[in-house]
Amino acid sequence: MSKSLGKIDPILFKQYIFNHLGTARTEVRTGAQYGVDVSIIDLPGNHAIALTSDPLSLIPTLGLRESAWLSIQLLVNDIATTGFPPMYGQFVLNLPDKFSKQDFRTYWDYMHRYCDQYGICITGGHTGFIEGQHSTIAGGGTLLTVAPGREMLTSNQAQAGDAILVTKTCALSSSAILALSFPETVKNKLGTEIYQEAADTFYHTSVLKEAMILGGNNNQPQIITAMHDVTEGGVLGAIHEVAIASGNGACIFKEKLPVGHAQRTVCALFQLDPHYCIGAGSMIITCKKEKAEAIILQLARQQISCVQVGELTHQDNGIKLIGGKNKTDLIYRPEDPYWGAFLMACKKGWK
Repeated sequence: MSKSLGKIDPILFKQYIFNHLGTARTEVRTGAQYGVDVSIIDLPGNHAIALTSDPLSLIPTLGLRESAWLSIQLLVNDIATTGFPPMYGQFVLNLPDKFSKQDFRTYWDYMHRYCDQYGICITGGHTGFIEGQHSTIAGGGTLLTVAPGREMLTSNQAQAGDAILVTKTCALSSSAILALSFPETVKNKLGTEIYQEAADTFYHTSVLKEAMILGGNNNQPQIITAMHDVTEGGVLGAIHEVAIASGNGACIFKEKLPVGHAQRTVCALFQLDPHYCIGAGSMIITCKKEKAEAIILQLARQQISCVQVGELTHQDNGIKLIGGKNKTDLIYRPEDPYWGAFLMACKKGWK
């Protein structure tokens, strides 16, 4: 079996990881599971710890500030899917040996600032410099939060019959990162207006606001059943993950998937399908079908766009994508096309 770039596919996860997780402990309510953003560990007093881990970014073409923002934001987004904000953070940095002390000071200062902005206390980790380290992945981070356990959401709680909602637009983060990484090319080929519109969305890659509006103590009586951050695999990949994690099928209407003009245009330049590429900043929300319109209006009042794109169905129905009169199985794509597009642009010498 060949390996794909990016996140491990569900087949490899099931074969190599799922049944090889060390000692089983009864207090682990939600452990490692495909399509689930966080793990939940029960504590005494009806509380629980939620924790999540993700890579940390150091992308030279993007910049130190932007790399730090992306590092913290992707972690925050995952914790936010519980309906509660993050509280504590641990970070491991494996930095290039030629990374200067001044650059490290700048990068870490931004990490500190963004953690402080979200109320995250950095409690420890590890920092080192590695010879031959040229990856844009500079280590990993873990965020934790403590909250009432039964109020925490996970994507495996979604139910057949739930409406599927998507906030903002497909390809939000991938189009922004590509525009910021190759600004001269994007401006020359697409114009300054498209470049600026795509670039401006980079700092809109947070789902914490919508998660706090809908989750936690505000989710009564359990109108929202699950939330899931859109990362590798895009909006369609994220919906696929929710369906698999919760043991359901899904029916998705392709024409209802939201794609902004700037996102569609940038993706076309990089030969990307916006429905399948990294979309941090968008949230998949499943909710009781009869409450979908009220939730969409509630988010609209807070200037967060949201649309209903389908519903979860019985597992036996499979995961279907409907486009016009065609109804096909939604095929999971193990490799996010963003990685190839970024590499292609570098090889072409795009600036």
